[in-house]
Amino acid sequence: MLGIVPLARYEITTARLRLVAGDPGLAPAVCEFQRRNRQHFAPWDPPTADSFYTVEAQATRVATGLSAFQNDAAYRYWLIDASRAGGARLPSSDVEVIGSLHFSQVSRGAFQSAMLGYALDEAHVGQGLRTEAITAGLEEMFSPRVNLHRVQAAYRPENLRSGRVLERLGFRHEGVAPDYLYIDGAWRGHVVTSLRNPSFIAPDGW
Repeated sequence: MLGIVPLARYEITTARLRLVAGDPGLAPAVCEFQRRNRQHFAPWDPPTADSFYTVEAQATRVATGLSAFQNDAAYRYWLIDASRAGGARLPSSDVEVIGSLHFSQVSRGAFQSAMLGYALDEAHVGQGLRTEAITAGLEEMFSPRVNLHRVQAAYRPENLRSGRVLERLGFRHEGVAPDYLYIDGAWRGHVVTSLRNPSFIAPDGW
């Protein structure tokens, strides 16, 4: 990652988490995170083949994510349990990936927007870590460095926990999109929400 300075920071630290961009050495930990949560994520995520749950596939995914990060196309962070990793350099055998946070489909021009997605290890649900991570990520996306105007998030109506998290963070309900994504064997409608940046800085020429 040296030599390339993206708009967003490669690492963000919160009280309990380290949010880390796509360090290639994280691939085994990312793979283990996906494997142990395969059933937990199934009702909410698009279908994935068995080949997705290999270190090789996750190494490619991490590398692709890093390239997107560096080119202002998408910003994915992997959530690391700071209490275990401490100040360890990455990669490290002490590092455990317990979630992901991503701002995808970054659009500039007149839109200046991105799509929010997130996932948290089943063993860590209910501890406020999702809110902690999203809050830190939004601060970065709305900072003068990245300067997005709007972040959109969509969730299945059945996913009440996600709905509550987004509501607490100030996301506003925009409507329901029918047959939005193919998930868990069928096309599923999603509630569409968004949050706008109150400190957005208009680019030169606007």
